[in-house]
Amino acid sequence: MSRNYPPKVLLAWGEAISGNAKLRDWLIQSGYQELGLFCFALRNVASARDWLMKNGHPHLMALIRGAEGEKQAIQWLIHSGDQLLADMALAADNDVPAMNRILAKDRVWAVIAAKMAAVKNDIEDSNRDFHRISP
Repeated sequence: MSRNYPPKVLLAWGEAISGNAKLRDWLIQSGYQELGLFCFALRNVASARDWLMKNGHPHLMALIRGAEGEKQAIQWLIHSGDQLLADMALAADNDVPAMNRILAKDRVWAVIAAKMAAVKNDIEDSNRDFHRISP
């Protein structure tokens, strides 16, 4: 994954992950479709997940799958030479040592991982809430 995104793009991505639809749409319309669609994929939108895989962004899907606890996705990221994304996936899955490793390198990526964790944890909480489960 290219880490050469301009700082304003990374900030927009973090806010889009947190639910800012205007910034998500701006990413999609400004040549950063993968980051905008990542926000949908993180929320389990199948078409966005398919788009990431079909359009050359399997590392972003591995990031999401790793955040969902899939160890094989973490191993794929490590084997692909992307330790930062592996640590981000672990941190988004509430792994404190991984978050500390990211914080030691770059706080922007740590904030993005924390925002991913918040979304993922909210989804998991909703899935466990018996008030939201259909009979």
